Amino acid sequence: QVQLVESGGGLVQAGGSLRLSCAASGRTFGSYAWFRQAPGKEREFVGAITWSAGRTYYSDSSKGRFTISRNNANNTVYLVINSLKPEDTAVYYCAAGTIATTFRPQQWGQGTQVTVSS
Repeated sequence: QVQLVESGGGLVQAGGSLRLSCAASGRTFGSYAWFRQAPGKEREFVGAITWSAGRTYYSDSSKGRFTISRNNANNTVYLVINSLKPEDTAVYYCAAGTIATTFRPQQWGQGTQVTVSS
């Protein structure tokens, strides 16, 4: 079992940047990912990172403004979002799991709200 605790969300103006953190405790998974869910929409994959090599994967819509990284020393995964847009408003979730052809989540965090004002 792993505990995932997200932080760093909040209210930001469009055009700004935000760094979300996901602190992991317990067992280590091979990969971690970020998802987001906007009001009235399905949860969507943002990107993922492998824990050992730090290889990253992004959805087509996330490439360019989103950057995922990890710090093995403090067991934390980060998501930096640049040039924020109002449509980035969503609850952002961290997940632990595995990557094959797609990321398969096995554990979820509680989420952190990001609200972007225009």
